[in-house]
Amino acid sequence: MTDGRRERFEELVPAILEPLRRFLARRTDAATADDVLADTLLVCWRRIDEVPDEALPWAYGVARLCLANAERSGRRQRRVAARIATVDPPATASGDPDPAVDAVREAIAALPDADAELLRFWAWEQLSVSDIAVVLDVTPNAVSIRLHRAREKLRDELRKIPGAAGHDQVTERRTP
Repeated sequence: MTDGRRERFEELVPAILEPLRRFLARRTDAATADDVLADTLLVCWRRIDEVPDEALPWAYGVARLCLANAERSGRRQRRVAARIATVDPPATASGDPDPAVDAVREAIAALPDADAELLRFWAWEQLSVSDIAVVLDVTPNAVSIRLHRAREKLRDELRKIPGAAGHDQVTERRTP
């Protein structure tokens, strides 16, 4: 039985490894992403008999929960460290030179976490509505409705950012 499980796992990993690595790299720092990826693969190994034929959406769901666990753990560690000593905040990374990318990141950061995560699955991971439904454990209809609302909220946030609205911000006009 162990050989069959191992074969299934060895078939599964190449199909999910890089998409999961990119998924996690977009959401957290490199060290945490590596740790969460390892945790996700461990869960996949332990639950290999439960992995559906369409494994990637299921694996995204596992990675999402493992990332949430890692973030909770990180918050606990920061609270303990704050009690023990004053910690200087980490240096921030330099911004992306593309103002459009900065505007989208700023707009997504202003959205509620659930809306931002839904948009990331849709745009960054390029998941279908039915795949997102598997990841979030909701119906595809609920995903469609939430996605529509999230895109509207994103559009509204982008309009609030000066210079991010593209052609809506025309300052010069031709006269006939």
